[in-house]
Amino acid sequence: MTGFLNLNKPAGLTSHDCVARVRRLLRLKRVGHAGTLDPAATGVLPIALSKATRLLQFLPQDKAYHGTIRLGVTTTTDDTQGEVIYSQGADYVTLDTVRSALKQFEGKIQQVPPNYSAIQVQGKRLYNMARSGEKIQVQARSVEVYNIDVLAWRPGEFAELDVAIACGPGTYIRAIARDLGAALQVGGTLAALDRTYSSGFSLADSLTFDEFESQLQRQIFTPYPPMSPWHNLGR
Repeated sequence: MTGFLNLNKPAGLTSHDCVARVRRLLRLKRVGHAGTLDPAATGVLPIALSKATRLLQFLPQDKAYHGTIRLGVTTTTDDTQGEVIYSQGADYVTLDTVRSALKQFEGKIQQVPPNYSAIQVQGKRLYNMARSGEKIQVQARSVEVYNIDVLAWRPGEFAELDVAIACGPGTYIRAIARDLGAALQVGGTLAALDRTYSSGFSLADSLTFDEFESQLQRQIFTPYPPMSPWHNLGR
């Protein structure tokens, strides 16, 4: 049982929860994941099994997402899981204005990670510092966003924008939502996130936990071979 499980992570579970569940189902000690997803997020979470865990640090880094950005709201966590700290009607914001503002987030950009993130500062996780009320000064980091495509637009007091984003490693979609809202001067937060591609695996080829457990019961589950993340590139 060496290779990868391309898991379609459900909402409500941490990436660590998913690893623990896979470990229990397969009765394997060595299980790990690539590319942490927030508990509220869904989509591709590559799970390495047995000796394939050695390959996690070498996996392809590019990722792609479908996200929903809600304008007119700013939260502590930069998504709807946090406390609302500011709200303002966004009725007057137009799609043309949004498209124009989005251009500044494409290419190589400087991005400040969310305060509630797993990044370490002076040996401490940012989310632990934020929860304890410590003052946080996070340095901007260089990330690359290959493209942002608008999928849908729903105007209103709290207008929503559906986007498809392809990006390099270390990019926070929550930060893009936050910064877009700031650029439009109405505030913004991430309302939903689904990862469609990660580490050479695509959502179309992923398994939900129900599908995974069904395959195990029927004894037909076969992990992707250890080199499959590289063979899948460009699919």
